[in-house]
Amino acid sequence: MAGTGAPAASRAADFPAPFDITPEERLIMGGSAPGPDRQLPVETTSFVDRRGELTAGRELLARARLVTLTGPGGVGKTRLAARLAAGLRRTFPDGVRFVPLSGLDDPALVPLAAADALDLPDRSARPPLDALVEQLKDRRLLLLVDNCEHLPTACAELAAALLHGTTGVRILATSRHRLGLTEEHLLDVRPLPVPDPDGDLSAPEGSPALALFADRAAAVVPGFRLTAANRAAVARLCHRLDGLPLAIELAAVRMRVLDVDQLLDRLDDRYRLLTGGSPASLPRHQTLRAAVDWSHGLCTGREQLVWARLSVLAGSFDLETAEAVCTATGGADAGEEEQAAIRRHDVLDAVTGLVDKSVLSRESGPDGIRYRLLDTLRHYGLDRLRALPGEEPAARRRQRDWMLRRAAACERAWFGPGQREIVARLRADQDNLRTALDFSLTTRGECLAGLRLAGTLWFYWHACGAPREGRHWLDRALAANPEPTPERARGLWIAGLLAAATHALTAGLALARDAHLLAQDLDDAAETAHAEYVIGVITLFMDDLPTALRHFEASVGRGRVPGQHLSLHGLDQVELACALGFLGEADRAVEVCEAARRMCERHGEEWVHSYVLRMLALAHTVRRDWPRAEHHARQALRLKIAVHDVIGIALTLDLLARTAVEQGTHERAAALLGAADRTWTAIDRDRWGSATLTSARRDSEARAREGLGPSDFRRAYERGAALDLARTVEYAVGDSTRPRRPTAGRRTNGRHRSTPSTPGVRLTRRESEVAELVAQGLANQQIADRLVIARRTAEGHVERVLRKLGFNKRSQIAAWVAAQR
Repeated sequence: MAGTGAPAASRAADFPAPFDITPEERLIMGGSAPGPDRQLPVETTSFVDRRGELTAGRELLARARLVTLTGPGGVGKTRLAARLAAGLRRTFPDGVRFVPLSGLDDPALVPLAAADALDLPDRSARPPLDALVEQLKDRRLLLLVDNCEHLPTACAELAAALLHGTTGVRILATSRHRLGLTEEHLLDVRPLPVPDPDGDLSAPEGSPALALFADRAAAVVPGFRLTAANRAAVARLCHRLDGLPLAIELAAVRMRVLDVDQLLDRLDDRYRLLTGGSPASLPRHQTLRAAVDWSHGLCTGREQLVWARLSVLAGSFDLETAEAVCTATGGADAGEEEQAAIRRHDVLDAVTGLVDKSVLSRESGPDGIRYRLLDTLRHYGLDRLRALPGEEPAARRRQRDWMLRRAAACERAWFGPGQREIVARLRADQDNLRTALDFSLTTRGECLAGLRLAGTLWFYWHACGAPREGRHWLDRALAANPEPTPERARGLWIAGLLAAATHALTAGLALARDAHLLAQDLDDAAETAHAEYVIGVITLFMDDLPTALRHFEASVGRGRVPGQHLSLHGLDQVELACALGFLGEADRAVEVCEAARRMCERHGEEWVHSYVLRMLALAHTVRRDWPRAEHHARQALRLKIAVHDVIGIALTLDLLARTAVEQGTHERAAALLGAADRTWTAIDRDRWGSATLTSARRDSEARAREGLGPSDFRRAYERGAALDLARTVEYAVGDSTRPRRPTAGRRTNGRHRSTPSTPGVRLTRRESEVAELVAQGLANQQIADRLVIARRTAEGHVERVLRKLGFNKRSQIAAWVAAQR
């Protein structure tokens, strides 16, 4: 991406002052800094013993590649699966990843959600599921796919494709029903066992159900514990709740105002209402419904309504989102008089009450405190909402309008200092953005708003590695909005840009040209300029450098048009500098980049700035000023990691490999090439971009291989290929010739990672025994049998011996043992 030949003078109109975000827009955008996402759910309360199920789950995963935890709602499948997965982290060199599906309604998004959880950018031209399989075929990881029951076909297709197309991927799924694959092994998650209330209760610590109640009750009544006086009542209460963890937790919260006997009396009253006086006939699904009904009945009227309105939200949400969705504006969507009376300041009180009653869970997010409704409680709330005339569409419209306001505020602020926070914010809101888009595109009269929202998020789809999902929504939105509107003109060029980002250059060019014609018909200067940018960049990727040069010279020469987004104005300059650099006009390319860099620095912008720096590096390679080229490339890489621009990282690694070759550091060049290839593989096995953009890479490899020799080149290459993305960037921006290797005992592509040998190393007695057995040629299972230990324990000893000795092959251990003798 690049700049202009003879740049226009820096006029005030071309370089406006940094965008000032109003307090209201700061509220809409949210705050704070990004944090980790797509990891296993954080446990916010203690985990009550499920030792038997954990053992059974580990044994099943040891022999099966697909294990599904089944059971009724509220039984604790997600919690158990997360604990099981967390305990197996060390077993999977490429990690354990969590794919939450409760917020998805569209089956087409299931493979995209899995790719997102795995940090795999969806840039491939292949169908999403095929691309995912291709990217994972050399990896060893565990995928936890949660809440499959409402998308059974899509989840079964995902599981089948991964089982048949990979060898090292295992799947742990949670669902109320089996997925139906022949390879599937089931683990039935049952309610917690409850002792006979009239039997021997002298050892209550042996009952997980009683322990769960006591733990949750102690959280609201400090000092509460099981005693001889209350054990029978607690056991009877847990028995009446069928040992369902969610039901027990909801009941325990009431200990704030009732004692155990009172809880039991009121629960029996609730059951008699449900069963006409025969509690014995109550089925388990009604048990949970009764417990939730009971909790609902103990909420205030305002809390009940907030609960119902919050049920339109998917995934987690912040307080500002809750306020926007729950605050009726009066008029047609206000409902009853009491409902219309809910105002913003009332929502905080209601949310606090729902947290206290364990209806809402409170968790930390990248932007501060967030809240979540458990899936069972969300569906209950939706049932209540649908019983109120007009409430559901009104709440969903408010949710969509809020997401649109938040997206618009983020778009306006995108060319500025808050890009990392914006990325974190939108990732955290991803489920709610999907829900808003789906509502808009499936509800009569709302489709134009859906196109507007999908178009507003162009920078997120493009800059943050989600072009395929963006095109999914834009294709649907454009089909639903054929009228010639500014929103359609915008949607067309964005769809063209995203198509080009997934290799569909011809289709992207056609879409961009359609956008250009429509924008001209509408006399919309900004959308015309945006469409022209896409036409120009696709021309550049098609290797028509003279045409691309003329195009971007004209665009940059006329300056920024009113309404043109600063990012795209900056990218015009980036693309011009790119064309100039490839055509050998280094001085003009540097001139363009310096002007663009001043604009980025003035606004505190990072994403476009990273491309400007990369183009500066490219221009200095044309000048053969290798130290300066390397300096700018490293600067670019530091900025690219901030917004997870994986395409930009891969391109910059290729460039750094070239500067290393030219400066004679062939080992560093080989390691960078290995790291670059691993990064490219995560995007697509076919390198992305034009032949001009990637041709220098082949020359770098040939020269590094010649400088090192085949064996040394391969070793250095493999060291680079063993690094994950974060360590790759850490190494690339540093000065060392060799990458700093990760902790021993982890593998990448079947290879051990090790550390250099340390003089005077000392092995423990057991490690010495293991080394001797390795030298005798015994495999890990044979070593385990000889020493009467578990195979995993034997593997751990071998790994530690390799690490201590600085080796990566068992044959090296054998040679070392012989030398010691």
